[in-house]
Amino acid sequence: MKKIYEFTKQIFVLNLTILLFFNTLILPVSANEVLPYQNPQLSIDERVKDLLARMTLEEKVAQMMCVWMQKPNDNTGIPKEQLPFGGKFSLELARKNFPNGIGQFARQRELLNPKESAEYANAVQKWLKESTRLGIPAMIHDEILHGNMSSGSTVFPTPLSLSSSWDTDLISRVFTVAARQTRYRGTHQVLGPNMDLAREARWGRTEETYGEDPYLTSRMVVTLVKAIQGNATYDNPKIDDTHVIATGKHFAGHGQPENGTNIGPVNLSERLLRETHFVPFEAAVKEASLFSIMPAYHEIDGVPVHANRWMLDTLLRKEWGFKGAVVSDYYAIKELKDRHKVAADYADASRQALEAGLDVELPDPEANKNLIDLVKSGKVSEKLIDQAVSRILYQKFQLGLFENPYVDAEKAAKTTDSAEDRALAAESARRAIVLLKNEKNTLPLDKSKLKSIAVIGPNADKAHLGGYTDPRPPRTVSILEGVKNKVGNAVKVNYAEGVKITKEGGNWFGDTATLNDPASDQKLIDEAVKTAKMSDSVILVIGGNEDTNKEGWAENHLGDRDSLELVGRQNELVKAVLATGKPTVVFLINSGPLAINYVAENVPAILEGFYLGEETGTAAADVLFGDYNPGGKLTVSFPHSVGQLPIYYNRKPSARRGYRFSTTDPLFPFGFGLSYTTFKYSNLKIAKPKIGTNEETTVTVDITNTGKVRGDEVAQMYIRDEVSSVTRPIKELKDFARVSIEPGQTKTVTFKITPAKLQFYNREMKRVVEPGTFQIMVGGNSIDLLKETLEVISN
Repeated sequence: MKKIYEFTKQIFVLNLTILLFFNTLILPVSANEVLPYQNPQLSIDERVKDLLARMTLEEKVAQMMCVWMQKPNDNTGIPKEQLPFGGKFSLELARKNFPNGIGQFARQRELLNPKESAEYANAVQKWLKESTRLGIPAMIHDEILHGNMSSGSTVFPTPLSLSSSWDTDLISRVFTVAARQTRYRGTHQVLGPNMDLAREARWGRTEETYGEDPYLTSRMVVTLVKAIQGNATYDNPKIDDTHVIATGKHFAGHGQPENGTNIGPVNLSERLLRETHFVPFEAAVKEASLFSIMPAYHEIDGVPVHANRWMLDTLLRKEWGFKGAVVSDYYAIKELKDRHKVAADYADASRQALEAGLDVELPDPEANKNLIDLVKSGKVSEKLIDQAVSRILYQKFQLGLFENPYVDAEKAAKTTDSAEDRALAAESARRAIVLLKNEKNTLPLDKSKLKSIAVIGPNADKAHLGGYTDPRPPRTVSILEGVKNKVGNAVKVNYAEGVKITKEGGNWFGDTATLNDPASDQKLIDEAVKTAKMSDSVILVIGGNEDTNKEGWAENHLGDRDSLELVGRQNELVKAVLATGKPTVVFLINSGPLAINYVAENVPAILEGFYLGEETGTAAADVLFGDYNPGGKLTVSFPHSVGQLPIYYNRKPSARRGYRFSTTDPLFPFGFGLSYTTFKYSNLKIAKPKIGTNEETTVTVDITNTGKVRGDEVAQMYIRDEVSSVTRPIKELKDFARVSIEPGQTKTVTFKITPAKLQFYNREMKRVVEPGTFQIMVGGNSIDLLKETLEVISN
């Protein structure tokens, strides 16, 4: 009997313990009770600790997942072609499919205008607040490559185009607007900026980058992250209701894939990675308190980045001090099994990613749903789950979502793509345009001397916006429309398509890219010749479109090329138009550098815009007719052919000895760009020509506008370590400044030289400044430079 009594007592105690456990953790929270995690007076860390202690394993894992294609939408009556995005949020399906809540919603923009997006977001948050046990809000994410990627949002120039402005203040203003438009729709995190370096011109995502140089890109993305996050820092993390969390991608080396094809292996040494591809990410973490990072799809030295603990934990968190969340690229955890073959199944893939340092799986619950069983079976420690979930919850607190997860739908509708936003889009496009050639001052065009003008080309009658753009922009202005608006009734504008680049006409979302047949193109060329002959002057708008280069995200959706020549019969069009003898200007609209040898040699005036955004035509017309003097400079080198690749300017001394029958020089170098005026550099001086290894000095140079019109010049400072323990590039950009100068005026530009700008990784992989001499070079591009010598001595 005594044994039975003791056994019964133990059962009673056990049941009581379980009951108390469930009372404290599982039962719904009283509506009137304010728990510590709900108290905004407590620190974020205190609130996270309290909330985490109340969560079940299932609730924790739910926070590590996202929903996109599996959204709980009611698709009744939605046309098949709009599925799975066209339905309305269903509270019934949400409760059924996600009883433990969900960490994130992906892209609530599909087929929704700003007001509808905000209403959808509010419905999601209402479900979570009122129908889940702990009321944990969801974070909603979207894209922000060159503006919020949603219907109705302002479309700015693509990053490669924006970078050609060399204007960090402009970058800040653009992404302040983009962040505001994003947050007003109910979105809290953006999958950007793209911090990749464009080191492989065949790569279709070149348009998404800020160029080939690590220093310039780092300056751009630090400014951009601060603008998106509202200058929130790791020490002062609160983000207000006009800003969002930025996500640096694709960490790292994504812009130099093997064979130039997207997600190809990146087999670079640690030294090269640290001194090139890591630079923008490190700067964003240390200088801008970047709150989120997305690893890249590719592998480095045989280890996929999504399973690379050295990159995601040792380097990122322990060495750099990153204090944010790491989110997967779309379906990239599954790729550990499906493509890389380093995981036996999705459960194994999830375990590897978690142990490497990944916190959130995007965009659907595919791999991380296995974490519950992995913990219960002892294959994964719940401490790792807690670590990841703590980071996720922290961001929701810093965004203020527990206090107010809702947005004002009417405000979203009224303030998106305002007149001021459109004016900024036009300004950013104007400042990005690069003048590549201008023989005999062909440009600007004088409309007072023209009776008629021909606007010809496959890119003339459509504003090509590039990738990560919603197919329903608020408005677009083509170059043809911009020219018509500029000249009004005073000049007759004649138009001809000329040729087709692709039959599809430029569809970033589409899977195909079909070349036009020769006979059809010849008819279009013949019509273009007739149009040119009846006109006083010709503007040829050629280049590429969203079919020819873009993100190749699947084997049936390719975007990389093995040639950089103009696609189709565009060269034949140029030759035919030039044969008419009419003064001709080429305006390039394209995703990245092109091998335009015939155009460069034969056309007297060339402008490069890349993708200029919704106000393409407005900006182009202002530049063509001289109402704005172009001041942009290339941030990528243009090759003569793919045989020259890689062609980035900051090469090593042993590179590019020479080719038979050709040259190793670029067609257009990094930093190059002309103006309607001319500039002279002089009086280069180093304030202290001899400094210690831990000292600073300044460099000054005089720039004189020797022409007749006001213009902008981008002064660039390059440095070379003349003798070093490991090989160094022949020159590296270390500062720049865009300045406006009146005719006849001289301005003095000052650059600072700091130890950081002289450092490199020595043979022991330590970042050092070695004593010796350094060439200090300043000029208007990476080729034409004044030089002085700086001596660095031991302290």
